[in-house]
Amino acid sequence: MADSARVVPRVKLGSQGLEVSLQGLGCMGMSAFYGPSKPEKDMIDLIYHAVHSGVTFLDTSDFYGPYTNEILLGKALREGLREKVELATKFGVRSYDDGSWEISGEPSYIRAACEESLKRLGVDCIDLYYQHRVDTRVPIEVTGMKVVHKNSAKETWLPFLSKLNRKQAQLIPFVWLFLYGKFKFSKAYGSSLSL
Repeated sequence: MADSARVVPRVKLGSQGLEVSLQGLGCMGMSAFYGPSKPEKDMIDLIYHAVHSGVTFLDTSDFYGPYTNEILLGKALREGLREKVELATKFGVRSYDDGSWEISGEPSYIRAACEESLKRLGVDCIDLYYQHRVDTRVPIEVTGMKVVHKNSAKETWLPFLSKLNRKQAQLIPFVWLFLYGKFKFSKAYGSSLSL
């Protein structure tokens, strides 16, 4: 069977219309954690093969490498692939030059992390920007507000939302979106919340 004959089902995430391939390609192992980085050309070829096969949901993080996985994916996206994929990346693990790292939900870190991810990926917008690990030192509503109002992501998501109460959820528009489906977000006009 030729690759072009394969059909990968698609599924909607959240209630804002983001649709992704049911099968995704997690890119972490291309640059980190499973032995040495793989040859760049081979990994870009693998990304092209996945997309050509209908696997269009690509997932990375600034922590993978650190940073090198986003750079790799950015190189693949430059070859006309960006419009064919749904791109996800994560924040929440701050890396330092000495190799150390920490979990961070600090608003200043999130803003900088998003800007740097956009640059490394070579894109204007990240389709799904989500929190890799929760920083228990920072109230989730503080972390969430900074992510939503950055306007650089079509969808945002924080894990472990079920532990929030209704009042906390109302303070974070995208938490409200995933729990109650009444949040509207527009890059051009900001956000509005139906209570």
